Amino acid sequence: MTASAIADDRELQDLANAVAALFTQRAASLVTAESCTGGWIAKTLTDIAGSSAWFECGVVAYSYEAKEALLGVRPEALEQFGAVSREIAIEMVSGALARYGASMAVAVTGIAGPSGGTADKPVGTVWIGWKRRGGYAQAELFHFDGDREAVRRQTVAAALRGIRKILTS
Repeated sequence: MTASAIADDRELQDLANAVAALFTQRAASLVTAESCTGGWIAKTLTDIAGSSAWFECGVVAYSYEAKEALLGVRPEALEQFGAVSREIAIEMVSGALARYGASMAVAVTGIAGPSGGTADKPVGTVWIGWKRRGGYAQAELFHFDGDREAVRRQTVAAALRGIRKILTS
């Protein structure tokens, strides 16, 4: 999926507020597992007063070693598929949910740039995974345009929109 517009701070906060209201209504909780966003999803959500009622924790795991140690990602999966892949997004979101006790998890892994892209996985390639406790993990591929901040901002917005969609379906 390709994004169209880059979310500004107001839009990100509006999305976060909508997510917060849904978690509060459902007495549910969230854990984030972030790579390319560096904790931006967690920061956006915890900017909301009272978020400790539904935000469990956030994990920032950039390196392969951190993904393995903090999220239970299998080394052979990282070797076979690379960190920016559907398989790793699924392992990240599943590991976060299993290890940190929330009722839902979101995970992001991607190439924010300006370097690091390849012909197969150019800058702006991002996988986002979501999983509810007792459910199956799902992941979606995005191709975002722009500089590093634009890619990260679009990733945060897409992750929050995905959470909102899952909680309202």
